[in-house]
Amino acid sequence: MTSKVVVTGIGAVTPLGATVDATWEAILAGQSGVHTMDNDWSEKYGLAVDFAAQVDPQVVPDNLKRVQAKRLDPSSQFALISAREAMADAGLEETDPERTAVSWASGIGGVWTLLDAWDTLQEEGPRRVMPLTVPMLMPNGPAAAIGMEFKARAGVQTLVSACASSTESLGHAYDVLASGKADIIIAGGSEAAIHPITLAAFNSMQALSRRTDSPETASRPYDVDRDGFVMGEGAGTLILETEEHAKARGAKIYAEVASWGISNDAYHITGGEPEGKHALAAMQQALDAGGLTAADIKHVNAHATSTPVGDIPESLAISELLGDNVSDALVSATKSMTGHLLGGTGAVEAILTVKALQTRTAPPTINVDEVDPKVKGINIVRDTPADLPAGDIAAITNSFGFGGHNAVVAFRSV
Repeated sequence: MTSKVVVTGIGAVTPLGATVDATWEAILAGQSGVHTMDNDWSEKYGLAVDFAAQVDPQVVPDNLKRVQAKRLDPSSQFALISAREAMADAGLEETDPERTAVSWASGIGGVWTLLDAWDTLQEEGPRRVMPLTVPMLMPNGPAAAIGMEFKARAGVQTLVSACASSTESLGHAYDVLASGKADIIIAGGSEAAIHPITLAAFNSMQALSRRTDSPETASRPYDVDRDGFVMGEGAGTLILETEEHAKARGAKIYAEVASWGISNDAYHITGGEPEGKHALAAMQQALDAGGLTAADIKHVNAHATSTPVGDIPESLAISELLGDNVSDALVSATKSMTGHLLGGTGAVEAILTVKALQTRTAPPTINVDEVDPKVKGINIVRDTPADLPAGDIAAITNSFGFGGHNAVVAFRSV
């Protein structure tokens, strides 16, 4: 068993930018990536929601050759672009293929490919359906694309657990590295599911914000007037290595992955357990496994989606986890700016957590005009960034998904 797992590279494609630096700069500035969509979906299908947090459409043509992009679903396109940035950031021009793995995630997979193929079948017949439709739509398509690009032969795996997916992918990567089965893992998640059918479906279950008159302020975690989440898209990649391997090659190290925790509510397919008991169990497991105490946690990147019921149980769990130390931990809800990237959200928020530790800066939570009185005890960073203390500190990032999935990763500063 190896002693430690560390982060040596990061890459991101988000509604706020096509790189980590662009995204982080926008996050610290409190910018919203949510806008009214430039399409006719609302009128054509009678959708109640006409806004989302979309990736700049120029990102793909700027970063992928046309023939390659044509053979990849958007979820794979975003994944590959972010993985390239992360590998370059880690200084890994070459790796040992037999000791390099991929641990990826997607909550929904290639929904655009699947539904476009269905349209083609209906309108033009079976001969016009693309031969690569199945490889493009399958949930492991992004992982496969990354694995082939970087010759990762130690294992290429995909985790699917709704909005907890990419946090679980990081936890799985941690376990593989700690077991000694690989030296490097390209870990993360991606999603590209902003489509009329998903907007209609999420809206049907009353999960989406309908703040069409002010989309930039629609994602408002913890606010008393929050009315649902905002769909987002993108990808995040973290290069995880054993500490021995990273130090042997002289790599820069962003943070240590202290450990992770996982649990399940087994309560309701879409609603979390209302008291946050099992979310708390996952958080406590992450701390215990990493040898951390409540006093070590100075930052929390909360799942906080801006749904009326979802934000409260997590806040209760954080408060109970940290106890007397709860006021010392700065809580950021970055979905207020990025929207909710579903299966990609955990990886992007893990990157923001790592950046917070590296720069000693907790990102703001925007659009919080009045905190819901049911959200008690947590120290929410509002409007502008806040300083994190010097010295050895730790942070956690939370992700919860339909099906009752709870996943938490704990990071330690270096």
